[in-house]
Amino acid sequence: MEGNKVALKQRLAVLGSTGSIGCQTLDIVRRYGDLFEITSLSSNNNWELLVSQAIEFQPDNVVIANKEHYTKVKDALTSYPIKVYAGSDALEQVVCSAEVDTVVVALVGYCGLFPTVNALKHGKKVALANKESLVVAGEIVMATSAQYNAPIIPVDSEHSAIFQCLVGEITAIEKIILTASGGPFLHTSAEDLESVSVYDALKHPNWSMGAKITIDSATMMNKGFEVIEAKWLFSLRPEQIEVVIHPGSFIHSMVQFCDGAIKAQLGTPDMHLPIQYALSFPKRLPLSGERLDFAKCRTLEFYSPDTDKFPNLAFAYDCLKTGGSAPAVLNAANEVAVAAFIKGAVRFTDIARINEKVLSKMDIVQSPTLEQYRIIDAQARELASALVEKQLKFV
Repeated sequence: MEGNKVALKQRLAVLGSTGSIGCQTLDIVRRYGDLFEITSLSSNNNWELLVSQAIEFQPDNVVIANKEHYTKVKDALTSYPIKVYAGSDALEQVVCSAEVDTVVVALVGYCGLFPTVNALKHGKKVALANKESLVVAGEIVMATSAQYNAPIIPVDSEHSAIFQCLVGEITAIEKIILTASGGPFLHTSAEDLESVSVYDALKHPNWSMGAKITIDSATMMNKGFEVIEAKWLFSLRPEQIEVVIHPGSFIHSMVQFCDGAIKAQLGTPDMHLPIQYALSFPKRLPLSGERLDFAKCRTLEFYSPDTDKFPNLAFAYDCLKTGGSAPAVLNAANEVAVAAFIKGAVRFTDIARINEKVLSKMDIVQSPTLEQYRIIDAQARELASALVEKQLKFV
């Protein structure tokens, strides 16, 4: 309270509220209910958790993206004054509400692009955990942010780290250094990668994340996407973005300036911190939890990534240099390939093979429109799905 003035709560629409980032966002709202309130929640398939969240937070509305679950959600919330919508179009519409100040885009994959763009067009602050929005259509997303004066605050731990290092700086970036844990297969041979299981790939050594992003971390595709994301968020050239393997995961990323000085953001591997910072920026709020103990950080290990063993990272750099629709093609192929691996339809190493083959087959369109991106995404998915169906009998 300032004088007789009471600060208004920040009203949040949390897209993907039942996923890892979404659930941790709600942890923060529970802790700071005097600062934040929920106006909209969404889930793709986890309708039971969505209902439970809705009953607890009493939003104005919820969206179940998979229309098959609409009746179940509607019936479960019939005694509450909560509107229930279904389908991807509803996601794009709820972010436009005058009752929303901030949209937390915690959706996984291409599906986050259009709600993100729509939120920005309506001047909303976007706390962005959906890297695919920038991977697929970074030029459009950033131009929309600038046109409507709608800020994007990164939630990815690496980009949040860079963002935090840049607060108060007026000096140009010489380069940024994105850290990567190396995933569960850092020391696994290329030969042994041919036979790793889904169970093995989901055992990330440091972070607790959803299945898709955990597999992407294991293939280094996640880091590749972060390279593309960083280019757009911080207006960088590909050669200004370096990736280093840092197994400890307590240095979340670094910025090097023109005088050679390097700033780093450090902390325990806990996504509550970047989520909360995105919501409270430019202020910091107290956050309970484990603190970094330097006495236990006996060594600082860094390695160069092995792009022969993990070619997805190299593909991402190539797509960034090619520009246009290339990153969108890579993202679409990868989503199909990862889903197929999780289902047991292809091997772990086939993910990169599918990505490479789809990239080689697709024509690249420079400066696509959003509608063209829809078509390109569909075409790339169709090609990737055909490769899965053929069990990778490439021509």
